[in-house]
Amino acid sequence: MKIADLYIRVSTDEQADKGYSQRNQEEALRKYCQINSLQVGKVIFEDYSAKTFNRPRWNELLLDFKKIKTKATLLIFTKWDRFSRNAGDAYQMINLLRKFGVEPQAIEQPLDLSIPENKMMLAIYLAAPEVENDRRALNVFYGMRRAKKEGRWMATAPIGYVNRTDEFGRKYISPKENDCAILKWAFQQIANGIYAADQIRKEVNLRGLKCSRSNFWNAIRNPVYCGKILVKQFKEEESIVVPGQHEAIISDALFYEVQDMLAGRKRKTATQISGDENMPLRGFLICPKCGRMLTGSASKGQYNYYYYYHCVSTCGRRFRADNTNNLFLLELKKFALNPGMRDLYVSLLKESFQEKNKSGQSEQKNLLSQIDVLNERLKHSRELLADNKIDSNDYAELKKDCTAKITTLEAKLAACPKVEKSIDDLLQKAIGNLSSLDILYAKGSVKQKRQIISSIYPEKLSFDGFQYRTLRLNEAVRLIYTLGKGSTETKNRKKDEISPVSGEVVPTRIELVSKV
Repeated sequence: MKIADLYIRVSTDEQADKGYSQRNQEEALRKYCQINSLQVGKVIFEDYSAKTFNRPRWNELLLDFKKIKTKATLLIFTKWDRFSRNAGDAYQMINLLRKFGVEPQAIEQPLDLSIPENKMMLAIYLAAPEVENDRRALNVFYGMRRAKKEGRWMATAPIGYVNRTDEFGRKYISPKENDCAILKWAFQQIANGIYAADQIRKEVNLRGLKCSRSNFWNAIRNPVYCGKILVKQFKEEESIVVPGQHEAIISDALFYEVQDMLAGRKRKTATQISGDENMPLRGFLICPKCGRMLTGSASKGQYNYYYYYHCVSTCGRRFRADNTNNLFLLELKKFALNPGMRDLYVSLLKESFQEKNKSGQSEQKNLLSQIDVLNERLKHSRELLADNKIDSNDYAELKKDCTAKITTLEAKLAACPKVEKSIDDLLQKAIGNLSSLDILYAKGSVKQKRQIISSIYPEKLSFDGFQYRTLRLNEAVRLIYTLGKGSTETKNRKKDEISPVSGEVVPTRIELVSKV
């Protein structure tokens, strides 16, 4: 009596657990064996797709065939689409089974493959389910693309969002309150350009939003966070960004500012967000001898560790960290605001703020002018296309370029600050902090110390063991220092009269932030 192994396959776990397909197949196969006097060997249940033969139970069965652990001469299933939905793979597998002495057969679509003409019917049986799969996949793809064009997010919610269903059964994504606040903070920090993106990612993880480096990088480049959906290029259709139906967590202007920063169009010197509490100046100091970045490390003594800032080159310059830190604290005291100059400082800052507002109005006019120029360019290119002076491909490229630029400029225009905004409350808080800057630094954490350093010194600091020098101070800090010297004539004062700012500093170089 011939022995037949029964192969029973469904495509999903749900069908295997809740449906009746497997039981129907087993009943039909056992009845076939009974009618044809076949002995039932193994019964293999599979719940994987038939697009490929990379299926767990099938691989086990094939391994048994290779090791001659089965006495079966037949492998039967109900239809050929239970065997495979890929014609090319199916032909190769049929040849392999025949080498093992096993004949595959579908009981509802029986074929004698020893007859050459029956191979044409086999091709139809195998190709039909493959075509059905491809058609179904294509319909799903077009449906998802159409939904994306309508502004719907068609996948698992990105970090910061969660998948939800409304009362009508429609799927949408909704912001997760805590995660969105953390992501909004991350976007703002990247736009500020003070810290490196990976340092911000580490801080995001510490705040409770776990995210890998690649996921974080994809997130900060995803327009979904400013309420947009990216529809990727497909055939002749160009990629487009459409307004989404979900709630945005950041503004368009902030998103495009971050993209400029990531692309290097507005890159600033980034520093670390945290560091060793014994070396808060690490990453801010340059060697006065060779101009390279000073790093920091600990040296083990007989009883304790001793910390040093030292040059990465062979020049050998190094400084005791405790002495360097103490001298920097004395340097900060120079920027303490003289109480007698408080009103004058407030007056000067308000004047500076008004000037900034004027420049803001000028920026708005400049943005509007650029948008008008781009619209005129689009209009002119349409006229050239109508007159057959350019072809449709050139027009499409021009339109794509101009539309992208207009979108960015409009986002920047929408983010321009309003002129009537007052800074009185902010000034009072800022002056309170500035009056005790050295105390805030001494009592602050290493993160707060580094924030204070980076806000005062836009450029790197040069330290020769006795004093600090830099090419440029924060403008507000420079004004405080000038007022502290007792001068009321700030506009005509020369920069070389301010001792922390020196022309003797070696030119700054592009430095990589050292890891702590």
